[in-house]
Amino acid sequence: MTGPKNTEFELGGINHLALVSSDMKRTVDFYSGVLGMPLIKTIELPAGMGQHFFFDCGGGDCVAFFWFPDAPDGVPGLSAPANRPEQGDLVSAVGSMNHVAFHVPPDKFEEYWRRLQDKGVTVSPIINHDDSPLGIAREFDEGVFVRSFYFQDPDGILLEFACWTRTFTDADVSHEPKTAADRTAPKAVPVPAAAVNEKEQHAPTA
Repeated sequence: MTGPKNTEFELGGINHLALVSSDMKRTVDFYSGVLGMPLIKTIELPAGMGQHFFFDCGGGDCVAFFWFPDAPDGVPGLSAPANRPEQGDLVSAVGSMNHVAFHVPPDKFEEYWRRLQDKGVTVSPIINHDDSPLGIAREFDEGVFVRSFYFQDPDGILLEFACWTRTFTDADVSHEPKTAADRTAPKAVPVPAAAVNEKEQHAPTA
């Protein structure tokens, strides 16, 4: 798929997207064993900080995972969506990684939807995204610009297989960007610097 060119930097896509795993062995079993992504690099971080593993997700791009022994558990609805989009839940916190979409060939899209189910993965129905008020077409037609389905990895990270179905034009960029003033979420209450310093002073030392 081609489109407008970046005139500032010659970017070649995503080098890697780094996520956090609670169980690296289970992550390897899922991403390499179920999704077939080759594990191409493993790193043991210094001073017992953890591990960093890289999986080839195609097109010269990688999806990577950190494993930290002291990482807190994820919070559904904050660190990632609580469920899949067809279950009515897509919101996650500002600064979170909402989901990862992997490009798949259009002619193999439906085959892959069935294949994941055969592997025991729970997947969403196929979603045909269009520009209608609901953003979804009942059937695949000329108004659909991408087809996708969603599933989750063992840590609840939301994943997607997607395929573009048409080339975008200038008409596809037609909305005014929202600002922070448009948000309805309650604002976070800043922690006073004095409280942070007091907590650090009373923190246990190794």
